Amino acid sequence: MNAVQLCPKCEEKVQLGDAPRLNEIVECPSCRSELEIISLTPAVLALAPEVEEDWGE
Repeated sequence: MNAVQLCPKCEEKVQLGDAPRLNEIVECPSCRSELEIISLTPAVLALAPEVEEDWGE
């Protein structure tokens, strides 16, 4: 099973591969947005949260 979903930012098709994993990060081939798999049944993509530095706080 090679799942395909639409990018939530540009609506381009994104291949999720044969064995997508929950919380896996994939990249949209069109807009290069980092996307997170937030559900597997059905597969749902969302923009991945930005990584923030905590500066040891």
